[in-house]
Amino acid sequence: MTTQRRTPDAGRRSEATRRAILDAALELVGEVGYARLSIEGIAARAGAGKQTIYRWWPSKGAVLFDALLALSEGRDEELADLPDTGDLEADLKTVLRATVDELNDPRLSEPMRALTVEILLDPKLAADFAERLDGPLRELKLRRLRRAREAGQLAPDVDLDIALDLIWGPLQRRWLHREGPLTAEFADAVVETALNGLRPRT
Repeated sequence: MTTQRRTPDAGRRSEATRRAILDAALELVGEVGYARLSIEGIAARAGAGKQTIYRWWPSKGAVLFDALLALSEGRDEELADLPDTGDLEADLKTVLRATVDELNDPRLSEPMRALTVEILLDPKLAADFAERLDGPLRELKLRRLRRAREAGQLAPDVDLDIALDLIWGPLQRRWLHREGPLTAEFADAVVETALNGLRPRT
């Protein structure tokens, strides 16, 4: 009687290693900060080889970016589309309140802040971020504002790129520069103030 030996599932093993590396990057950046985060440290925590990491990612910033993307998989409804109930103000408040929750999440906040700084220093990472996350998210936001303008909820001549920055910019600035508490009340005030200047003039 012979027994059949199963061939190890290389794809499953590779995915498990990748997930361990991403989890290790998030854990370590929370423990030691981005400046002290290293590929060597990530490899040791994940039980993987440095060459394995370098084969998949060019830098620790690239590892951290993928780790943050993986963390948000399945829970970032904004990537599917922004809500459109017909009430622009209510919809924007819903989205900005969710953004506040995300920016206040300690598991996300410091890695995201570190990644924001690293993007300024690494053109390749900046291009990857723009292509895979920032660009698609910006287009979703513009699409929602475009529908609102077509419905007469925004002035017909409003510049949607500027409108987008007016709505989302204050949250990003307050969060990045730690200029004050980031709260749902602040998000609501931002939406109300921005829409006061963007609605059709009577």
